Amino acid sequence: MSEGDSIGESVHGKPSVIYRFFSRLGQIYQSWLDKSTPYTAVRWIVTLGLSFIYMIRVYLLQGWYIVTYALGIYHLNLFIAFLSPKVDPSLMEDSDDGPSLPTRQNEEFRPFIRRLPEFKFWHSATKGILVAMACTFFEAFNVPVFWPILVMYFIMLFCITMKRQIKHMIKYRYIPFTHGKRKYKGKEDVGKTFAS
Repeated sequence: MSEGDSIGESVHGKPSVIYRFFSRLGQIYQSWLDKSTPYTAVRWIVTLGLSFIYMIRVYLLQGWYIVTYALGIYHLNLFIAFLSPKVDPSLMEDSDDGPSLPTRQNEEFRPFIRRLPEFKFWHSATKGILVAMACTFFEAFNVPVFWPILVMYFIMLFCITMKRQIKHMIKYRYIPFTHGKRKYKGKEDVGKTFAS
C-alpha cells in the first residue's frame, strides 16, 4: 500500500482538506444533537413545526403526494418500532432462558425498553421530514397520482397496523408509556429520635 491510499489522506500522509471539513462538520452536528437531548418538548415542537411547514408547502404546490405518502409510511414504521419492546415477548415465549415481562403483581418490576428509543425516533422523524421537503424542490418526484386513494390506503394501513400492535400489547401485557419513575412507599417516619 502506497502513501495516499487510505481514505481521507492526501499524498503527504495528512488528512485532506475535504476529509477534515466533513469530519469537523460531523463533530459540530453531533455536538448540537448532544446539547438538544434534554429538551424533549422543544425538539418535538420544532419537528411538528417542520411538519406543518411541509404540509403547507405540499398544499400550496398541489403535488408531491407520493412523497408525502412515503413520509407517512416511514413515520408509521418509526412509531410502531417506538411502541414495540426491544425483545419481542412472542420470541421469548418458547424459550425459558432470558428475562420476560412480569405478569403478576409480586414479580420483579422490569422497565419497558423500546426497540426505538425516543431520541432516535425524533431524530429519524425529523430527518425524514427534511428529506421529503428537499424532494419537493425536484419535479422528478412529483409523480401524478389520485391522492384520495393514497389517503384512504394510508388510513386503512394505519388502522390495521395499530390494531395488530394493540392486540400484541394486550396479549403480552405491556404498556409502552410510563408516567415518571415508579415510587415505592417505605416505612413511615414517626419523627422520634433515639438518645444515646
